[in-house]
Amino acid sequence: MGAEEEGWVYEEAGPVSRPYTVTGGRTRPRGSRYLDLVDMVVRTRKPADTTPVGPECGQILELSRVPVSVAEVSALVKLPLGIVRVLLGDLLHDGLIEVREAAPRGGRVTDQRLLRKVLEGLQAL
Repeated sequence: MGAEEEGWVYEEAGPVSRPYTVTGGRTRPRGSRYLDLVDMVVRTRKPADTTPVGPECGQILELSRVPVSVAEVSALVKLPLGIVRVLLGDLLHDGLIEVREAAPRGGRVTDQRLLRKVLEGLQAL
């Protein structure tokens, strides 16, 4: 019984596979860095002709010619966020992209105006 008979072919896209096949069944990237939804990714270089890059990673590299958020990448390549995080982590590990954090993690907020507005908002409750 062929793939078409089993209903695993989408006429416009070809054979359908589960998203985890894109990552080879992995749920974690090769690197250890956690990517936040609002982190910006940008391509640092094109892969060498000898570097194997799947079609999804190729699409991500094309999108990231300009800075794009992790959430936008997920939406534009139409893959679940978890899968995109794995692919982005792999690209980061390979030095093909860099990640620009949208906001510092765990740092102190030093903007006095922002703190004053938060305090005023809390007092208004």
